[in-house]
Amino acid sequence: MRPCLSSIAALPLLWAATTPAHASEDEQLWTTANATVKLGDHWRLSQEIVARFSDDRQGLYEIESNSLVGYKLSKVVTIWAGYTHDPQYAGGDFTVMEHRGRQQLTFDNIAKIGRVSISARMRMEERWREGVDGTAWRLRPYVKLAMPFREGGKTALVLSHESFFDLNKTNFQRVQGEERMRNLIAITTPVAKNVNAEIGYLHQHGFRRHADDSNDHVASFALSFSF
Repeated sequence: MRPCLSSIAALPLLWAATTPAHASEDEQLWTTANATVKLGDHWRLSQEIVARFSDDRQGLYEIESNSLVGYKLSKVVTIWAGYTHDPQYAGGDFTVMEHRGRQQLTFDNIAKIGRVSISARMRMEERWREGVDGTAWRLRPYVKLAMPFREGGKTALVLSHESFFDLNKTNFQRVQGEERMRNLIAITTPVAKNVNAEIGYLHQHGFRRHADDSNDHVASFALSFSF
């Protein structure tokens, strides 16, 4: 268990060490509200709203609305499909509308090492932008570690990693291959019955072919409701 905890504690240092010295920097705030409703023994409905704010973009730049229907294949595996409505802004002024089809497999608590539980997700997206030709295909693998601060406790340290792999190029998806990654360190805790809060720091690193890479330093706050 001790080597595992040491590895987890070292992850933020590893993320910092792998960041290129020459990169553009931005400070952001992401707020998320997510509700999951149990429709029966197998069916689930999920609705998520994410609002993103940026210093470089002078305020609000994205409101992402994700609607998904899920079917539990087993105790740990759920298959989901749905739609993302994603208007984008600059300085609070509307710029472009993006629509996404979304399909994903989630694997909840698929392994445990001591108090550390491991979850994962594989997400596929098809993206369209109004007034722009082409369909952009993207794959997003994700892994999360959660470690309660005490045995049986519900307040936990969370570490996660997500990579974005662009599968083709379009007029608005210009990188084929790994386009960005997100690494999160956060604390999650229940704040009421069926309500969890998560607050933390997310580092988003963007890979650019003909310019400096980008680094977004994100204060992240999320509320999750389950019914």
